[in-house]
Order: sequence, then structure tokens, then C-alpha cells
Amino acid sequence: MKKKGYKRKYTAAMFRRELPLHFMILPGLALVLLFSYVPMGGLVMAFQDFIPSKGLFGDQKWCGLENFRFVFSLPGFNRALQNTIIIAFWKIVLGLLVPIVFALLLNEIRSVRVSKFVQTICYLPYFMSWVILGGILVDVLSTGGIVNQALNSLGLDSIFFLGDNQYFRTTAIWSDIWKNFGYGAIVYLAAILGIDTELYEAARIDGAGRWQQTWHVTLPGMRMIIVLMLVMSLGNVLNAGFDQIFNLYSPAVYESGDIIDTFVYRMGVIDAQYGPATAVGMFKSVVSTIFISVSYLLAYKFADYRIF
Repeated sequence: MKKKGYKRKYTAAMFRRELPLHFMILPGLALVLLFSYVPMGGLVMAFQDFIPSKGLFGDQKWCGLENFRFVFSLPGFNRALQNTIIIAFWKIVLGLLVPIVFALLLNEIRSVRVSKFVQTICYLPYFMSWVILGGILVDVLSTGGIVNQALNSLGLDSIFFLGDNQYFRTTAIWSDIWKNFGYGAIVYLAAILGIDTELYEAARIDGAGRWQQTWHVTLPGMRMIIVLMLVMSLGNVLNAGFDQIFNLYSPAVYESGDIIDTFVYRMGVIDAQYGPATAVGMFKSVVSTIFISVSYLLAYKFADYRIF
């Protein structure tokens, strides 16, 4: 019988046996190193008056925190930061509530065929890129699109969903929820299926109806996974979705739709201000790292979730 705290010694024979598994990791490890860690060397540009012709390792002029001061003084940065927080916040909240409600409703469908059909229809948008969905939404939500045609048939005025600051932010949030809620519900469906059926039988014996069973059995059984998904989503507080916003927004809606990622894109790629753009990206990365660390700490404390 093994003693408590006993650790098996890792031998050369075990290493040789597991060597094929290590080789399977190499392609993914190479991609992570190439696209995630190697580019981190470019963070030095945030502290330089970077001139591309001199190269990354050339004799660049160091400017300290001047790029950060310059960026934080721009009115467009404050606007982008505010939009990012608002859009990301509602995506986190609705991205948690809508899949839960959908999973509960889907669990109530008794017909397997109908349930599978609904799941397939709702999962489909998740597997489509924002390039495709963006084009679809631009056509559907345009002033001559099917949505406005339906509004006009009811005697209502057309709404420029993607060109009016009053509607763009709401449109971006709900289109993101529409794309992801079906796939996100998989986690909650798995949690529901893991609930002991005897609890439902006991609830029925006590006279509980479907709603009471959902409130007193299903939701408490999902509590841990809900807490886990909530705290894990805190790391995305500054990720409002570059792919989506970039494919949907226009200069007309910068006031309500411009986010940090699109702000960095225009500053770095369009305007070639590499130093300030890197400073903004570094600011976002530091804040996101802090939130991710806090979220994992909360996940460990309240949901007993560990990465290692």
C-alpha cells in the first residue's frame, strides 16, 4: 500500500514509452513559441522611438514611458477603453446567462430528434468565421436588408444597425451572443447530465413541478460549473472581439464601436506608429494578465479548479 504523499519515480523506461506522446506535443509547442513567445521580444518598441528602417535590434532611441503618456493623452484611447469595457462586460454577462437558459430549455425537450436538430442549428454559427458572418450581417442588417424590409412592412422606419452609434454596440453584443451561445451551452448540458436522477425522483415525490425541479435541483447542480465559467471569463474583460468589430464597424461608429484592439490596429498598421501601438498592446496585456491571475485564484477558491 502506497504511503500518503508517495511519488512514483520517473524512469528512463517510462520516458521511452511516452516518447511518442512528447513528439506529438512538438508541433503545438513550436506554434506557441513562434507566435506567442518570440513576438514578445517586440515589446521593447513600447519604450523606444521606433524607426523601422533601423530594425528591431538597431540603434533605436529610448524614450522611457513617453509612448504611454502620449497614448493615454489621446481622446480616442479613452473612448476605445470605455467601449471595450462596456462591450466585454455585456458579452461576459449575457455569454453566461443565455447559454444557461438555452441549456435548461434544451434539457426539457423530450424528443431526441427535435433536440438534436435544435442543437445543430444553434451550434452552426460558432463554426463560421466573422469574415463570413460579418458579410451576412452587413447584408441582413443594411437599410435594404431583410430586417429593415420587415420593419417597413409593419410601418416602421428603417434602422441602420451597423452605421448608427445608437444601435451598433447593442448589435455587436447580441450578434456575438447569437454566434456563441449554442456552443457555450455544451458545458452546461454536460453539467445537467451529470446530476443524479434520484434527486429529481425525490423532488417529484415531494410534489415539485418542472419549474421547482429546475430551481431546486438543476440550478444547484450546475452551481460549480457556473461559478467556474464566470471567474474564468474575467480574463476577457479587455477582449471585446477584434475579429467581430473589425468586420462590422466603420468610421461612422467609432464613437460607440471602436475598441482597444481596433485602436491598436489603426495606430500600428495604418498609421505606422509602432511605439505607441505597442504601448497600448502592452497595457492591455498587463491588465489582462492581472485579471486572468485573479480569475484563476477565484476559480481555485470557489470552484476548486486548478490548472496544475
